[in-house]
Amino acid sequence: MFKKFVFCGALILAASVFATSFAEEEGFVSLFNGKDLSGWTIKGGYATYKVEDGAIVGTCTPDTPNNTFLCTEKEYGDFILKLDFKFLVDGNSGVQIRSHSRPWKEDRESVFGYQCELANYDATGRIYDEGRRGHRHGTIFLDKTSDDVRREAWGTFKKGEWNSIEIQCVGPSIRTWLNGKPVANILDPVEFSGFIGLQVHAGKQGTIAWKNIRIKELGKTEWKPFFVKTDDGWKLDGAHFVLDGWTFNDAGELRGVHVREEKRDGLVVSDNDYSDFAVRVSYKFFGGNSALYFRAQEVPTPWLLKGFQNEIAGNNLDSALWHTAGDKTPGRGWVVRNEELVAKVKKPNDQWNSICTIACGDRLVQFLNDFPTSDIVDPLCEKSGKFGLQLHGSADAEMWFKNFEYVEITPEMRKLIER
Repeated sequence: MFKKFVFCGALILAASVFATSFAEEEGFVSLFNGKDLSGWTIKGGYATYKVEDGAIVGTCTPDTPNNTFLCTEKEYGDFILKLDFKFLVDGNSGVQIRSHSRPWKEDRESVFGYQCELANYDATGRIYDEGRRGHRHGTIFLDKTSDDVRREAWGTFKKGEWNSIEIQCVGPSIRTWLNGKPVANILDPVEFSGFIGLQVHAGKQGTIAWKNIRIKELGKTEWKPFFVKTDDGWKLDGAHFVLDGWTFNDAGELRGVHVREEKRDGLVVSDNDYSDFAVRVSYKFFGGNSALYFRAQEVPTPWLLKGFQNEIAGNNLDSALWHTAGDKTPGRGWVVRNEELVAKVKKPNDQWNSICTIACGDRLVQFLNDFPTSDIVDPLCEKSGKFGLQLHGSADAEMWFKNFEYVEITPEMRKLIER
């Protein structure tokens, strides 16, 4: 009787543990069958991959060029990815996310895209931009994770043992956790989908194992354009012109011309207000002054909009953050600027440059040509408003714009981003 009771109790306990585990992992599917590399393909260099004891094991081939990646054949958009990893021989590794490849040499490809760093030091969990922005203009990691946050996460690391990594991609947000402790938390607009890859870094040595690789898909985020092509040519969709002086060409590029005698701003203004979002536009600058407005409100002033401007000045103030005054309401002027970086990444005015703003709650991030020029938390910021493209009043101005588009961060997305 006693033995039977103990057995039944064990079954109940096991069922309870299983139910709890299932609830925590609900919606996840495995990317690795534990037996072979079905669904994966090797790109890049000369490292080798095999399945051993239910894990994928990647081994560096010493003194061969280029990093190597075992990549999913499927691409993913928004998701939560979880896996366990262990270094068998010291080296360097990473998990590619939202990544792509380009021809390299002969029948080989080179991989580029976001990488969650895996290493035997406290860079683990940080976001590197493989083959793209990494080590350019002083940028190594895209995240600006504080030393305190990194130390707390790294304090959980068990050298020579299995550790867990979690990566969440939701719209423009990428977050990571090491053994349940947060590490990176970036907002970045460059890529919203791509394959997942397991990296073996080129070098003298390195062997790493991965297991329990599973993913929960959360859909796909896509840009929505304000410039659309119709049977009658290019038109605005979800926005309207303020004042004349705007014309589309056949390529969907919008030319704006403004004369000094007109005191009011010429504008393209969104029909709706937006709270949390990414918004971007490409531009050529030929004179005057311009801006990408966001969280702006219409006001009875010559400049017609009050709110934030992602500045377009044709100089090192491009991508600076300016706050415009309203009717009897003072503006804040320059909120943040980064002239040193802008001087490095800005192209000549007669070439296409691109600016982007991502706003999520009080966090505001600005980009010029995909490089983040500022990342601030601003409790004084407006919480919602319109987008706009500006031709500054009282100036002879000429601007060209293309690819004016946005992504909304829904309340459900923001809840995940801020969890």
